[in-house]
Amino acid sequence: MAIKTISYAASDIGRVRSSNQDSGYAGFNLFFVADGMGGHAGGDIASALVAQRVAQADAIYDSAEKAGEILRETIWQANAVLRESCKEHPELSGMGTTFSGMIIVGDKATIAHIGDSRIYRARDGEVKQITSDHTFVQRLVETGRITAEEALVHPRRSVLMRVLGDMEEFPEIDIETYDVLPGDRWMMCSDGLSGPVPESVMDRLMLSKIDSYEATELLVGEALEFGAPDNVTVVVVDIVNAKNQTDFVPSARFVGSGANDVVIDDRKGRRILKILNPLNLPDIILRRTEDPTDYVPESDEYLEKILRETRTTIRWRYVRQLATVVLVFAAVAAGVIGIYNWSQDRYYVANNGGYVTIYKGIKESLGPLKFSSVYQTTTLKLTDLPEYQRYLVERSITATDRKDADRILNELTKTVVNK
Repeated sequence: MAIKTISYAASDIGRVRSSNQDSGYAGFNLFFVADGMGGHAGGDIASALVAQRVAQADAIYDSAEKAGEILRETIWQANAVLRESCKEHPELSGMGTTFSGMIIVGDKATIAHIGDSRIYRARDGEVKQITSDHTFVQRLVETGRITAEEALVHPRRSVLMRVLGDMEEFPEIDIETYDVLPGDRWMMCSDGLSGPVPESVMDRLMLSKIDSYEATELLVGEALEFGAPDNVTVVVVDIVNAKNQTDFVPSARFVGSGANDVVIDDRKGRRILKILNPLNLPDIILRRTEDPTDYVPESDEYLEKILRETRTTIRWRYVRQLATVVLVFAAVAAGVIGIYNWSQDRYYVANNGGYVTIYKGIKESLGPLKFSSVYQTTTLKLTDLPEYQRYLVERSITATDRKDADRILNELTKTVVNK
């Protein structure tokens, strides 16, 4: 069955970052995201250079295998551009980017992936994560050394083992081929979406019947609702029957840093690589960001270091949880004791088995804890009181102290005498 795609891409700077270091692309047959990793020097330049170079592979191929070969080769060429840029501009040393994308060939999708951006697929009411993060923490999860829940809160969960940049000449890229079916929805995203937004929220939008444009915008909106601590970029691709009539006109759309030109700026004898964004000031020079590193070459030593940190984190988490429980219990106990001591200087007059009774304490209680006790049961029957006084006693009459309680009792006794 012949198929066609309906796609959309969107990117947002988020609520914390000062620049958008993500790039995204939704083309004719090729779709991807590239995350400049936020912390690397020139992360926006890295993702833009890669996006603009890899987008040149957006073409029609005879087979998914051929498309995969071309895509890998094009990504390596983009990586060579990064390495050369770092040689020519030492201030950009260490810049890098992730890449997660797919190219459609007939009824197949060839996936290319490196880093911790992700690709998801919704099919038959189920959403599946297609890619696996190339992080040290994910490696520990896959080998059963820590749990997925521990990985979610690990302080080094964003440290990558594999990335495009000036680190390796030919970094390992995951290339896989999948079937595509009408009704599929594929989604590529940076960790600005998958990090803060719960899977249940993403799944709901992935499985909804809304179109790719609305799904993309709502996914970015959810990231903003959950604080958007990082840039967020989303590309959604819907697979439909080619016979279906739609108003969608295929086009090539860049978002994020990839939508801007990367140029060489000669200034005072220095050649400076920068992003030229027509929407901003033309002389913005990219600078190093606050977080200096998100990449460490894969090694057993670093895995062991992270594992030790995990054990320490877990140990201290248990200590903190226990300490919190103890502190909460102590605070509650102190509060209850304080309330009880304070209440024992108070009195009130109320009904007890049909007799007017003086109580010591306060009428209120805290669950099973009561803050009052019978102080004196009188021989004055409730039925001997006039209707209004009986009503007051049934509701209880608060006394300021013991002497005031005696005064109230005397006043009630007088109403019987005068009845």
